[in-house]
Amino acid sequence: MTSRQSDSPTDGGTLGKADLENFPVAPGFLPAAWRADLMAIYGFARLVDDAGDGDLAEPERVAALLDVKGAPADDGFRLALLDGLELDLDRAFCAALDPKAESPRHPLMRALVPLIDRHPVTPEPFRRLIEANRVDQTTTRYPTYQDLVGYCTLSADPVGRLVLAVAGYGTPERIAYSDAVCTALQVVEHLQDVAEDLGRGRIYLPAEDLDRFGVTEADLAAPSAGHQVRELIAFEADRARTLLDHGAPLVGTVRGRLRLLLAGFTAGGYAALSAIEAAGYDVLAVQAKPDKRRLAVKAAAIFAKGR
Repeated sequence: MTSRQSDSPTDGGTLGKADLENFPVAPGFLPAAWRADLMAIYGFARLVDDAGDGDLAEPERVAALLDVKGAPADDGFRLALLDGLELDLDRAFCAALDPKAESPRHPLMRALVPLIDRHPVTPEPFRRLIEANRVDQTTTRYPTYQDLVGYCTLSADPVGRLVLAVAGYGTPERIAYSDAVCTALQVVEHLQDVAEDLGRGRIYLPAEDLDRFGVTEADLAAPSAGHQVRELIAFEADRARTLLDHGAPLVGTVRGRLRLLLAGFTAGGYAALSAIEAAGYDVLAVQAKPDKRRLAVKAAAIFAKGR
């Protein structure tokens, strides 16, 4: 893991959460410049997620920094924070183009300026990540699988596109592969976090699939998964595996340390699915986490084969 810039009071230890993620954010085998850029992307995405989820350590201080009115208990406060962060994103892009322009106000936004200056990134993927968190304020259920995939194009796919841009490999073919992998990883994370998400009032399992397997919301609130819930999770896991299979050839289109990074991400998805399977698809009773040894073996195999 790369060394981190010091967390200020206004980022509330956001970067410190990187060690808790399913997959390494900026592994030490990457060039230092890449690690700094990936940590900047992670810092932005984590900041936006924390703002949208109400998990900022000091929301009032962040609000004051961004000139956002209101208090955390107010209706619309989270949406106002997201609007404030989007304005700060605009400042980051302006500052990258014109050193005399106003600097971003949040330290994690300021960290984006050198990245924007060095790489052919556009505001779109960053805006999509913000929009995903706006969606979370108003949408807590997804009627169909395609609705869920549409959400993943906002919440997950932009990250892969930014990684490719940082590495200089953002071709249409690679982006299509990357989108499949990122959507799969997001679906896998939703499967791991069914209980946690329900605690936040959200269900990322498509309603049409709940109906198909006869699963109710009460079933998802149980301490362990019944037969029907397990069948549903197995079904969604198969879908995620198919997406991973579709996107895995991305690894074979690159070389060197980027290939190793992408092999690790892809292997992480497969390892998480294996952990869910090993738990008997009971994601309510068990926090299914990838086995590190199995993940390393899978990553080596994907690196060697290129998929």
